[in-house]
Amino acid sequence: TAAQGNLELNEDLNFLLQNQKTKEQIESLLQNGKHKELRDRLCCRLTFGTAGLRSAMGAGFCYINDLTVIQSTQGIYKYLERCFSDFKQRGFVVGYDTRGQVTSNCSSKKLAKLTAAVLLAKDVPVYFFSTYVPTPFVPYAVQQLKAVAGVMITASHNRKEDNGYKVYWENGAQITSPHDKEIIKCIEECVEPWNGSWNENLVDTSPLRQDPLKKICDCYMEDLKKICYHRELNVQTNLKFVHTSFHGVGHDYVQLAFKTFGFQPPIPVPEQKDPDPDFSTVKCPNPEEGESVLELSLRLAEKEKARVVVATDPDADRLAVAEQQENGCWKVFTGNELAALFGWWMFSRWKENCSEDADVKNVYMLATTVSSKILRAIALKEGFHFEETLPGFKWIGSRVKNLLDSGKEVLFAFEESIGFMCGTSVLDKDGVSAAVVIAEMATYLESKNLTLAQKLVEIYETYGYHISKTSYFLCYDPPTIKRIFEKLRNFDAPESYPKCCGIYNILHVRDITTGYDSSQPNKKSVLPVSKSSQMITFTFQNGCVATLRTSGTEPKIKYYAEMCALPEQSDRNVLEEELRKLIEALIENFLEPDKNGLVWRSV
Repeated sequence: TAAQGNLELNEDLNFLLQNQKTKEQIESLLQNGKHKELRDRLCCRLTFGTAGLRSAMGAGFCYINDLTVIQSTQGIYKYLERCFSDFKQRGFVVGYDTRGQVTSNCSSKKLAKLTAAVLLAKDVPVYFFSTYVPTPFVPYAVQQLKAVAGVMITASHNRKEDNGYKVYWENGAQITSPHDKEIIKCIEECVEPWNGSWNENLVDTSPLRQDPLKKICDCYMEDLKKICYHRELNVQTNLKFVHTSFHGVGHDYVQLAFKTFGFQPPIPVPEQKDPDPDFSTVKCPNPEEGESVLELSLRLAEKEKARVVVATDPDADRLAVAEQQENGCWKVFTGNELAALFGWWMFSRWKENCSEDADVKNVYMLATTVSSKILRAIALKEGFHFEETLPGFKWIGSRVKNLLDSGKEVLFAFEESIGFMCGTSVLDKDGVSAAVVIAEMATYLESKNLTLAQKLVEIYETYGYHISKTSYFLCYDPPTIKRIFEKLRNFDAPESYPKCCGIYNILHVRDITTGYDSSQPNKKSVLPVSKSSQMITFTFQNGCVATLRTSGTEPKIKYYAEMCALPEQSDRNVLEEELRKLIEALIENFLEPDKNGLVWRSV
């Protein structure tokens, strides 16, 4: 069997060496005696998860490259062929962003062409976008075109070395289990590239390839009008907006969205307007990192006297917002703060515009379980439904589709990492629609002599302060991560979770990895078990909720902590201090960074 394994690896390796650049990488490692790195690259396969694939671009079976993308697409073809008898009538959507790497000759467009080639060679119609698009356009196109599935080649806001392969199901939501596990089996059944799989030119020659760009862009902008409520105000406003697309795909599409809402176009940050796979003006292409990475847009806004800055991440599915305050300082809103504003806005617009017989009990909003509970507080007071899902928009998208199919109305959903879904045209987070909705909100509030920041305070005073803090530690050693979480499951005794954290008493513990929840009568979690990642939530006696979890795409241990106060607890400083002390205790007692060699987040 060892000989057979080597034979398979050798054949596989020949396919890996078809790309001249990745071939050179392997040969260089071989010549320089880098045997450990060769083993790391060649002796394990890229894991296909519920978000698809995400890894560094380069040579090796655990990297994103021509071969691993072809193999994954072949597996998806086999699975879809089994699931859909009309696969070859309905077709498949392929989109891509602007990432690329010269050293491995990997670009999102090239990998998208190879994805399309695998399917076209098997006589599957492919809707292949003729240029880069925001990630939300792919799930939107899957639904609009009634395709069976779609793939977006992107690594979103990851570092420039990375790329990814994001898969959407026929419902327009990211795939969830068990589809991922079944696709893995199918990939393993057909790792040898088929005839035609390497032929990236098929997208230019095959009659089965269609370009959906104009239709999807026009339909998307038309659908945006459903969540535009104050066009006349937008046309007249003197407010100016600055937009940065973070060297990614967002510029053209955000400009079009603003036009659709009646606004003057937002002022683009010239150095970041056009695609640049090197992300040359930012250390990290993630607008979630805050003021330090928004430097260019804030300085431009000051120069142009624009009070609001909107920033879309490189694939335009996330949105960051900053607003200049009266003292000249900038407030960069957290994802949870923006969600409070979006939640208030989408509900108040619904209330103002709904028909007389509309039932508030038919209305829903959703958030992931590591996100702020502010929507829960608004829902309790206003009478609509609030639901939580596991982290990740794949869970939100699937649940929203189920609610819509059962006749419910979903106004808004979010995850704290600046991912927002306004309306239900796209069943995924969408930075383009979120950017123009926040612009309309700011315009409306200005007509009432309010800023976004002032409105946020009003929301908290009405529904209770929800003060949250999210950050992370880097840990490149999986056994250490496992040890940290296993200690929490066996804290004072075997199979015993902590009863307190420093001086703070714990009311309930929920462990999504094992399915335990002490707040339930049967001690079983209502949310699905997710054994592939670590995640434990602690509810404290003082009203704080804190979650520790690992990232699915990066070497991080994240913590999310939120103080959920009642409306009568209005001293923000007291609440903030209590939260700060609790987080200190959480880090010191549960994560023990010095002992475990954890590296604090840095931009």
